[in-house]
Amino acid sequence: MSPSLTASATPTPFAFDLSRTALLIIDMQRDFVEPGGFGASLGNDVAPLQSLVPVISRLLGRWRAAGGWVVHTREGHAPDLSDCPPAKRERGEANLRIGDVGPMGRILIRGEPGHAIVPELTPIPGEPVIDKPGKGAFYATDLQAQLQARGITHLVLAGVTTEVCVQTTMREANDRGYECLLLEDACRSYFPPFHQATLEMVRAQGAIVGWTATSAELLAAVSPL
Repeated sequence: MSPSLTASATPTPFAFDLSRTALLIIDMQRDFVEPGGFGASLGNDVAPLQSLVPVISRLLGRWRAAGGWVVHTREGHAPDLSDCPPAKRERGEANLRIGDVGPMGRILIRGEPGHAIVPELTPIPGEPVIDKPGKGAFYATDLQAQLQARGITHLVLAGVTTEVCVQTTMREANDRGYECLLLEDACRSYFPPFHQATLEMVRAQGAIVGWTATSAELLAAVSPL
């Protein structure tokens, strides 16, 4: 099937078919976005990530209205930490480590309040939620199988953080043959220079990993006002 839509993007326009494209929203969880979560325990200012919520909410509403499919991811671990390697849990200088009890329950543990997606972006029926133990959404999950079952060939990525889980997932997807578009204003990092560097890396050398665009540029192609 030939792509039927084209969005302005960098380094070249991004052509896609809506029926074969998924909006992949990465890890918009309370543990990363709200005070008292894992991100804050690492000493990060979560305000920039909180400011992302209305941006993705608008994107999500327009994408759904156009009939686009959405997949959400959540990073987290089993209560017994059997899927959390010590190298991950012990890394860094966090005040609270994965599995410790924080203001929103045990940090990054599936089923705890902090593991939940922020209410403004709650998935609706028909939108899969991929629970992932790693940074990339393809590692130890059934994401690939779900995308293949749906005939997805293109991914639009949003979420947090740009240089870690979003970029890792985009590179995994690129290796699997997906055409990927990263939305510049619909992802964030705790460190703005890391965000900008990631944008430049993925679109370098003629979109070696993928394309970047703003959410407005995407939506102008999908559901022009």
